[in-house]
Amino acid sequence: MPALNPIGKPFIELLTVESTNNYAMGLVRAGMAQHGAVVFAHEQTKGKGQRNKKWLSAKDLNIAMSIVLKPNHLPPAEPFLISMMVAVAVQELLSQHINDCIRIKWPNDIYWRDRKAAGILIENIWQGQDWKFSVVGIGINVNQVEFASLETKAVSIRQITGREFNCVVLAKNLCELLENKHQLLLSNSSRVVDQYKANLYKLQEPIQLKKDQLLFEAKFKDVNSKGQMVVQHEIEEKFDVGDIEWIINAG
Repeated sequence: MPALNPIGKPFIELLTVESTNNYAMGLVRAGMAQHGAVVFAHEQTKGKGQRNKKWLSAKDLNIAMSIVLKPNHLPPAEPFLISMMVAVAVQELLSQHINDCIRIKWPNDIYWRDRKAAGILIENIWQGQDWKFSVVGIGINVNQVEFASLETKAVSIRQITGREFNCVVLAKNLCELLENKHQLLLSNSSRVVDQYKANLYKLQEPIQLKKDQLLFEAKFKDVNSKGQMVVQHEIEEKFDVGDIEWIINAG
């Protein structure tokens, strides 16, 4: 099997695009994408977030990028390993510039205290039972200081640190971290899992959840190998990504 390109090779820089994930998915479906390819946009007009939400990002102020990954040697039954790997890399990038309180909110948002600094959206491409590609969308609030009312829980690196950053340089730094974490994932996936769990937001604490129209409190106990949130209230329950809403009141 040929060696995989390092993540960030090539680094495709676009002035504007509707969605970096859609652009990268188009490259994959056209047979033009290879492992490690990154699509970075200075402006993203129709960014996608979790739970079919929009990812809003001001032009030239933030990171909007997507990475094509070929999940060679990873178990098809555990695609959440990619999510853990990416979340750990983004958490590490932000921790290089912010001294405290950078945590991974299940499944893969990055929070500073009770506010969202980054989001990750992963779309997997399958042929039957064969896991062919993952397209990883990453949005990081970098220099933006004003957010729409729908994004009141958002926070940027600049708001936290008081400094401005070069988004392209940060994105390329992230590619290096992602490459390191990907190599670790292939050689010793349990270490990536341990790093993910060590940085989980509100682990072993009571949290407020919403299932359909029911609000309830439970203790956040774990994230299992399938990526399910494990909680304890009257009973122990496991929830898949998208099955439960986590209610957070940002201070």
